[in-house]
Parts: sequence; C-alpha cells; structure tokens
Amino acid sequence: MYVESIELSDYRNYKTLNIDFDSSTNILYGDNAQGKTNVLESIYVCGTAKSHRGSKDKEIIRFNCDESHIKMFIRKDGISQRIDMHLKKSKSKGIAVNGVPIRKVSELLGLINIIFFSPEDLNIIKNGPSERRKFIDLELCQLDKIYLHNLMKYNKVLEQRNKLLKEIHFKNDSFLADTLDVWDMQLTEYGIKIIKTREEFINNINEIIYKIHKNLSGGKEELTILYEPNILKDDFLEKLKNNREKDISIKSTSIGPHRDDMGFYIKGIDVRKYGSQGQQRTCALSLKMAEIEIVKDLIKDVPVLLLDDVMSELDSNRQNHLLDSLNGIQTIITCTGLDEFIESRINAKRIYKVESGKCEKCEKKI
Repeated sequence: MYVESIELSDYRNYKTLNIDFDSSTNILYGDNAQGKTNVLESIYVCGTAKSHRGSKDKEIIRFNCDESHIKMFIRKDGISQRIDMHLKKSKSKGIAVNGVPIRKVSELLGLINIIFFSPEDLNIIKNGPSERRKFIDLELCQLDKIYLHNLMKYNKVLEQRNKLLKEIHFKNDSFLADTLDVWDMQLTEYGIKIIKTREEFINNINEIIYKIHKNLSGGKEELTILYEPNILKDDFLEKLKNNREKDISIKSTSIGPHRDDMGFYIKGIDVRKYGSQGQQRTCALSLKMAEIEIVKDLIKDVPVLLLDDVMSELDSNRQNHLLDSLNGIQTIITCTGLDEFIESRINAKRIYKVESGKCEKCEKKI
C-alpha cells in the first residue's frame, strides 16, 4: 500500500499542487513555514478525514477562499484507487472513493493506513492523558470500524448526558434527573465495548514494544505498557449511578473511558512522571515503532509512514533504529536541509524542495 500522488487546490498555502511519490522513500526539504507539513497533513486528511493537528476544515482552506480540494491516488493490492475530498467553510466535507460519493467517514477509514510521526509525538509520554487517548483512538479508528462506530456512539451519548446534567443543575428538576437512566444504559453499553477493544490493543502493543525498547536502550531498559481504565467494565453502570449527584454538581460525566490513560513503566517507575527526558523520548519512539509493527500484523500489509521533521530530534542511535523499521514501507519525510541525510543510510528515491507553497522536484539522489 502506498500513495502514488496527491493534488491540492486552495489548501493551506497552496494555490495548486500536483506531486508524485515513489513507493519507498521521499523527502520534502526547505525552510520552516514553507508548506512541507501541509503536504503531509493533506495526505493524512485524505486518508482519515481529520487533521493530525486537530484543525477544522475552515482553518485548512486557503486564505480568502471558500473551499479546498484534495485528490489522492493510492495503490493497494496492485490496484490504483482515487480519493477525492471537498472541504467547505460552512458545510460538511464531501468525500468520494473512485468517483462514488460516500456518506460516512467509516467507509473511508481503512482504505489506506497512515502513521504520522511528528516532534510533538516525542512528548506524548509526558503530556496529559488526552494525548495518549488520542493516540489510541486515531490508530484503532483506522484499524477497526466497529471501534469507530462504538466511539462515535459513546461520544454522542456522552454529549447528550452532559447537556442533560447542565439542565438538571440549573433547573433542579427531579423529573429530568430520572431520565438519566436511559443515557446511563447507553453510555455503559458503548463504553464497555470501547474498554474491551482498548485493553486488547494495548496488550498487543505491550508484547511488541518490549523488544523494540530494549534494543533502543542498548539492552539497559525493559519497558512495560499498562492500560489504565478510568472505570472497570463490571462497575461502570453502578458507579455512574453512584456519581450522579457529583456529576450534576460539576455538570459533567466524571467517569468513563473518556478519562482513560496508558502507563509506561521501567522497573516499576512511572516514566510519565519520573522518567528523564531521554527516557520519555525513547518510550515515545518505541511506541511509534511498535505502532508500525502492529498495523503490519493486523492488516497484513504495510502502512504509509509520514515523518514530519523528526530525524533532527533524534540522536544517531535512535535514528538508526527508526531507519531499520522503514524497509518495505513508503516513507515521506520532511526536513529543513539534506545535510542530516548525507551520511545516513536513507536511500531517497524522490526529493522535492519546498518553497513558498511550491514543490520543485530535484534530480539529486541521496
């Protein structure tokens, strides 16, 4: 599986762009704020319908324009397929696969699997639980459409329950409070399914990451990842009912998988709180490399890897281990200069210089 090409129209700082990719390693280089990350973002948006930055559609559309278009050709199982995405400022995005409009994002997810690695990901360990939940959800939504369905349903019920809690708080209406039973049943139904899937996913990663991290640390550290659910499956419904007065008081649902976390431990020490910066970075890199392996195992194919100015953040040892995992995977790398790759083992098949919203193909090979 790989991206053959992408065409942009009025996307971020690009009026138009048409760029072809090799199935192996591609490099986009240039100064900061020229549009390198925007190209990677457009690939991710076209494959997942979301920006890795969390940007809204209207923020992606070029300044003073009302809409933006992305056209991406991918090759999967030897067959070329086309994804079209139409972003609008005031309406929902339009998506078509091979010229056929689709109504649900779930029909798009899984068509191509993308792993995005940016400098911000190196901080995933020391950032708050929401960042770790985001990591879990972004990957599982690409791999498991049932999980996506359950997560969307859960979030919708959670939103409705929180809205109801606010009404009860301000109106002090006992009749409204009685209607919480319906929402509690639904929240528990979808929440339990989410907890089960997350637990299995993290267990799978834990089996893979042990060896990866041990190699990255030169055999000095053994990393264990633990799923830390906010609530146990069997206790969910009862705890929801017991916490009602508190929830009404704070006007929000205080328990559930929307408050889950994932722990990283070396010899029983919580790396999130007490690990050095080097340990936290190594754990984050191990996590991303394990993500590559688990996706390969589950889809029986290789994902597309997007590396956004990551190499400069890693020392030579971490760079080498990351490079070892790139064999057979289409990789699109952004960087500010080519010097960092001259003495490395990266064999770039296609190089583009990015400047002021334009990409110029270079003949020079590394």
